[in-house]
Amino acid sequence: MTDKIPQQTLAAWNDFPDALAERLIALRQLVLEVAGGNPAIGPLEETLKWGEPAFLTSVTGAGTTIRINRHKKRDDQYAFYVHCQTDLVERYRQLYRDRLNFDGNRAVVLDVKDELPVEAIRHCLAMALTYHLRDSGQAARSRAGPVNPRP
Repeated sequence: MTDKIPQQTLAAWNDFPDALAERLIALRQLVLEVAGGNPAIGPLEETLKWGEPAFLTSVTGAGTTIRINRHKKRDDQYAFYVHCQTDLVERYRQLYRDRLNFDGNRAVVLDVKDELPVEAIRHCLAMALTYHLRDSGQAARSRAGPVNPRP
């Protein structure tokens, strides 16, 4: 699945080295795939927030905003960011401290030279995109599929 990259997103990454831009495009595609694979997430709104490509679950309100960009203006690192007042990065640390790098309570940091740890990142993105559903149990139900009522 390849989605047309909005002009505003391309413009945000226009001056980045090719290797960094390619990694960000791959991360963007992974965000879209995760969202597309879970109907509870619904369609994503892709926009810019603080000049960075951002993904919002505006229709369903299922998750917190995800932003993706280079990290700390470095050309060798990129990251995906979540709202700093969530507990997501702490939960990511508990699950993936040996596989991922983090910046405070807001970012998962990746290195351009390393292969993207797809399954770990996919799980983290899904947790962010369903963040507001976790207390209601809707996220678990949407992953499990429809529930058959008892006869």
